[in-house]
Amino acid sequence: MSQTAPAAEWTDRTAPTLDDFAAIARAAFDALPEPFRSAAGEVVLRIDDFADEETLASVDVEDPFELTGLYHGVDIGRRDSLGPAAEPSRVFLYRRPILDEWCERGDIGLSDLIAHVLIHEIGHHFGLSDDDIHAIEDDD
Repeated sequence: MSQTAPAAEWTDRTAPTLDDFAAIARAAFDALPEPFRSAAGEVVLRIDDFADEETLASVDVEDPFELTGLYHGVDIGRRDSLGPAAEPSRVFLYRRPILDEWCERGDIGLSDLIAHVLIHEIGHHFGLSDDDIHAIEDDD
C-alpha cells in the first residue's frame, strides 16, 4: 500500500516550471555515464510547454499531449566526418505532456520520467530508432 501525503502538504505546492524542468533534465544529463555524456555533449536541451503546430504536423501527431519529447538534428552516425552538422542537435522536452503522463501513471517519480524522456531522445541522437530504444528498455 502506498503512503499518501496529508492534504495539507499539497495546499502550497505548484507545478514545476520550465526552469524546474530544465534543472531536472540537466541533472539527468549530468548523471549519464561516460562515454555517453561526452558523445551527447553537444546536444542543446530545450524545455517548452508543448510542441508547436508545425512540429506536431511534421511528426504526424494531432494531440499535443501525445508528444513528450523530440530529437531534432542529424544523428551522429549520419554526420559527415569532414565537418560539424549544419545546426546543433536539439532535444526538446515538453513539460505539459510529461506532467500529464506523470499524473496518469502515478507509478514513477517526475525526475525519473523526465530522465527517461531525455535518454530516449538522446538515443535518437546516437542513431537509434524507437524500436531500438524500446528493445533496450525491454531488456532492462
